[in-house]
Amino acid sequence: MPALRFRLDISSERYLAYYQGVAHLVSATTADGRRVQFPAQRLRPFVTHEGIRGEFVIEFDADNKFVALRRVGA
Repeated sequence: MPALRFRLDISSERYLAYYQGVAHLVSATTADGRRVQFPAQRLRPFVTHEGIRGEFVIEFDADNKFVALRRVGA
C-alpha cells in the first residue's frame, strides 16, 4: 500500500480557516520532496489547542484513494 510521510506545523488560528470551510484542502511536502494534497477534514482528530504539529503518514490504496492518516511523531 503506497504511503507518504510528511511534517505539518499548522497553528490553531490557521486551522480555523479549514474548520470554517474557507479552505478545503491541505497541501504538504513529503520527506522525499513530493507534494501531497488531501481534505482538511482528515486532520480533525489531530487538532489541539496549539494547532496541528507533528510527523504524519498518509496511506493510499492501489487506485490512489485515501485509506488512513496517522501521526507517527511529534
